[in-house]
Amino acid sequence: MELHPQLAAAGYKSAIRLPVLWGDQDAFGHVNNTVPIRWFESARIAYLEHSGMDKLLDDMQLGPILASIHCDYRRQLRYPDTVSIGARITRIGRSSLTMVHAVYSDAWGDQVAVEGESVVVVFDYRANQPRRIPDEMRALINRWEAPNGPSS
Repeated sequence: MELHPQLAAAGYKSAIRLPVLWGDQDAFGHVNNTVPIRWFESARIAYLEHSGMDKLLDDMQLGPILASIHCDYRRQLRYPDTVSIGARITRIGRSSLTMVHAVYSDAWGDQVAVEGESVVVVFDYRANQPRRIPDEMRALINRWEAPNGPSS
């Protein structure tokens, strides 16, 4: 997919485009504050797929689990519109990683409409506990996030 120019300039390699739906609006006529959180989730999943991390985690019988999320609303969004949501990893810890998100709308052009940050833990669902991020996963993220690395 072709990235929104602002996402590409900020180093995002993975993004999705979604329509703003009529039902995404609240009684005040703008996108409800919970909707960008769902967009972030969709962008996180797309990142896993685009980077190949989903297959790596499956092979290791591990998965992601959301530990925390933060969202800053910069511009009001309304129907009809289309948004581009980027996801990229900015920190790799022992068992968690930090992913940042940016949302640009066609209506607002080059102005960020929403931005946020998620902390995701690598989790062993069978043992019900976090796991150290495997070296293979660290290497994959570092290759993917490299300035001249692959992109979707």
